[in-house]
Amino acid sequence: MNSKSIDKELKFLYSLRREGIKLGLQHTTDLLKFLGNPHSHYKTIHIAGTNGKGSTASYISSILIESGYKVGLYTSPHLVKFNERIRVNKSLITDKQISNFINRTKNTIKKIKSTFFESTTAMALDHFSNMNVDVAVIETGLGGRLDSTNIINPDLSIITPISMDHMDILGNNIESIANEKAGIIKNGIPIISSIQIKIVKEILKAKSDKLSAPITFIKKPKNVQVLNDRTEFEFCSKKFNIPLIGNFQADNAALAITAIKKFDLNISNEKIKNGLKKVKWAGRLQKIGDKIFYDVSHNEEGVKTTLNTLRNMFPNLNMYGLLCIKEDKVLSKISKQINQTFKKLLVTTSGNGFLMSSKKLSKKLNEEGIKNIRVPSVKSGLTKIKRMKKADDVTLIFGSHYIANELFDEFGISFDRDII
Repeated sequence: MNSKSIDKELKFLYSLRREGIKLGLQHTTDLLKFLGNPHSHYKTIHIAGTNGKGSTASYISSILIESGYKVGLYTSPHLVKFNERIRVNKSLITDKQISNFINRTKNTIKKIKSTFFESTTAMALDHFSNMNVDVAVIETGLGGRLDSTNIINPDLSIITPISMDHMDILGNNIESIANEKAGIIKNGIPIISSIQIKIVKEILKAKSDKLSAPITFIKKPKNVQVLNDRTEFEFCSKKFNIPLIGNFQADNAALAITAIKKFDLNISNEKIKNGLKKVKWAGRLQKIGDKIFYDVSHNEEGVKTTLNTLRNMFPNLNMYGLLCIKEDKVLSKISKQINQTFKKLLVTTSGNGFLMSSKKLSKKLNEEGIKNIRVPSVKSGLTKIKRMKKADDVTLIFGSHYIANELFDEFGISFDRDII
């Protein structure tokens, strides 16, 4: 399929963003009914939470593939191209398959005024049916209770760490957010949860008890060693090795291991180990150069975790930062984590219009007492940091998925070949 054709189809899909975010399941229900309810043809694993959803989904998918399953994976947002959101056995949905779906459903989408995420969710669930997957791993967009993905009746539900994010939609306190995330809990369906703070754990336990859904809270991995290119840890008396960096990645992997054991007891530890080793998940404390890291974390807890990991890895080194972020993020909370962290903090935006302007971001940080330098682009920011930093200094580019394309181009990283 030529690029002009798929550009036209994707333009239609992206235009649905004008419908905004509509929490509720009716549009997705109607669209899936039109498609013949494809999501009823295979098993599903549903993942909600604030941070770590994508990494956990990727670990689970990789282990299942290693164990002989044909696996669908639905995640969001994408880093470089839309196709990343929908995969089967790590192969991206093709431009032709996207085009076929849109041409089949365009009139129905228009009629019911389906949003971008509702339509994309239906596309994923339909694609997995067409590809005859055995199981699909489905990540929520945000929330849980009214998220489009909550149309599925999963075989297993998973909840990653819950913290403050998307407060404008999910509520401005941790109790409200936890209740929304707990909305994926279904009657009698087992739940595997990360270690949660006390109030969140109580909310999840109360909801699971009410619905007779057995819940398991994972144990903490032991002897975690974060190295320059991998993380090693022990879990349930077994040693594991993952190619992603950070204590939090050991936690995500432990969550995936516990979920796999619940989903299929016959999967061996050897398959689990091999599946974990083969995971690729770009933009999560990803090393893209010598002591240069890229992380998409964009809320208080995510930024805190990322910075703590780098401090532990490089305790005596200076750190330079390049930050860009979406308009809807609560900068006052993020500011608490980045205050007095960087020798120099640069701020920028992207040319795609999805991020806060560098002028506004710089002003807001100044109001929080955080000195910063405004630069016009990712490229100019990196050039400036290169001039200022010494060879042993660390650089962190963080805050958004939406700069990945610029970043990978700048470092000569092939998304298709190197990191997908």
